[in-house]
Amino acid sequence: MSNQIETIKFKVLNAAGHTLMTCDAAPRVSLVYTAAYCPGDRIALEINTPGRYCWVQFEDSMPEALVYIQKREINFHIPFAEQAITYSPKSFTGDRHVIRARLAEPWEIATRRNLAFNPYDEHGDTGFFPHASANVETRGEAVFAARNAIDGIFENSSHGEYPYQSWGINRDPNAELHLDFGRPVVLDELRLTLRGDYPHDNYWTCATVEFSDGERMTLSLTNDRAPQR
Repeated sequence: MSNQIETIKFKVLNAAGHTLMTCDAAPRVSLVYTAAYCPGDRIALEINTPGRYCWVQFEDSMPEALVYIQKREINFHIPFAEQAITYSPKSFTGDRHVIRARLAEPWEIATRRNLAFNPYDEHGDTGFFPHASANVETRGEAVFAARNAIDGIFENSSHGEYPYQSWGINRDPNAELHLDFGRPVVLDELRLTLRGDYPHDNYWTCATVEFSDGERMTLSLTNDRAPQR
């Protein structure tokens, strides 16, 4: 049996893939990047063994999140222009950024928590979970991307840029949101936060949730009636 200590490591890379800054590998890491981000910059996190839980904080103005990492390297791309309007205007600005990560303790992994929370989710095959994707996002705009459904922002009295981003489906009757946890999980409660920006949001009256074991649950979006199985 290997006695290798599990470690993680950060790198900041530019659009060309050149390393701008890095840190030593350790079970807990903190990287202070002392420069302004440029379009194309990304933060890479490397881990010895895929299939581990880590707390990550890719931006010090945002909360840390417990994520499950399936790849040896994952990347978070610094948002710019239209992609940036779903984040606080205080995030990713200036010339001093604190980036943190640490391996999760067993008791933290076992604690009851919101499993559908990852403010660092992105489009594509990210390699870390939870991850949200959808077959439609209104006009392909960032403010209506699937990732907004799990970013932990619950302001819902309007729609558009931060803090009113949401998953937008453009009244598509075949709209589907897929929430992937990267491994089997146990759920004991399901909550939906609905956008309340009327008259835009009175179109849908129910939603069907399908679980990986094939079970389905129909939820009313118009009243407090109990869900139907």
